[in-house]
Amino acid sequence: MARASSRGSGRGNGTTTITDVARMADVSPTTVSRVLNGGYPVSSATRTRVERAVRELSYVRNAHAQALRIASTGLIGVIIHDVADPYFAEIVAGIQEVAATGNRLVVLCNSLRDPNSELRYVEMLRGQRADAVILAGGAIGDAAFQQELPRQARWLKRQGARMIMCGRYGMDADAVVPDNRAGAQLLAAHLLRHGHRRIAEIAGPPHFSTTEERTAGLAATLGEAGITRDPALVVSGHFSRDGGYEAARTLLRGGAEFTAIFAANDMMALGALAALREAGQRVPEDVSLVGFDDLPILRDVVPGLTTIRVPMREMGRRCMTLAMGPTRRSPRLETLPVELVERESVGPARR
Repeated sequence: MARASSRGSGRGNGTTTITDVARMADVSPTTVSRVLNGGYPVSSATRTRVERAVRELSYVRNAHAQALRIASTGLIGVIIHDVADPYFAEIVAGIQEVAATGNRLVVLCNSLRDPNSELRYVEMLRGQRADAVILAGGAIGDAAFQQELPRQARWLKRQGARMIMCGRYGMDADAVVPDNRAGAQLLAAHLLRHGHRRIAEIAGPPHFSTTEERTAGLAATLGEAGITRDPALVVSGHFSRDGGYEAARTLLRGGAEFTAIFAANDMMALGALAALREAGQRVPEDVSLVGFDDLPILRDVVPGLTTIRVPMREMGRRCMTLAMGPTRRSPRLETLPVELVERESVGPARR
């Protein structure tokens, strides 16, 4: 039986090879393999030529090779924003708990909130045939990143793997998220009940979904109370102790009056607490302060920080359970409830 030519009629005869496809598409066999397996990125023009050649030649991949390609490796990749952040330590602890029950190997990658690093780690984990990749932390609002990440998710799917979102909403991917907006609304309502109207905000970095959701919740509740937000009372910073410290110093230097500070997370709140103490401001007698997450380290903070308890460890457990579970046609979104934790850092607004 003759082999199909590189300019065949489009009716495959069962002996068409990857080399035939490569000749018709004017690419190398390696490039054809990359397009079919989703192992590496290729240009859209090249992908189109290869896919057209596959259709015209009715090329069918070797079943044994396909089986090897989708075989489970037991490897789960976890990409987090900052390995030094206690928030992510709690999530990873939950992931590890469930992974241990299924004899899965967890590989941890630290992106430092850099979109290019996150994409590079996804590619590396695909190259290692990871069964799943868990992306933990708020979504990055970079346009190029938002365009590339869904493509990476599709390539994972072609390999028989999946992408799981932890703390951010997915594209065509399962996701586990805390109710950030509801948590911010609970904090804002708590401050309003104590008479606060001039509430400063130490927001997270711009273009992150977590920042946007928590800011939106605060703004919505203040707006419902008829409070117009003063732009001078909103400062952005990194999701870290130093980020909160510098943001609080900026607020204090600005001279605008405020009676409370809403910090986007607990680490930023701890930095703000240090800046307030340096400036001779007492918490809560002079300025009330709230955070978000309820990190375990708060048990040693004086005064105790009023915050929102996010089920971080449970988020990790849920994500790992999804990673080990059966594949579904439609992505699953799990929104976990949060709760207000009242401590000593909030008092009546000073006159």
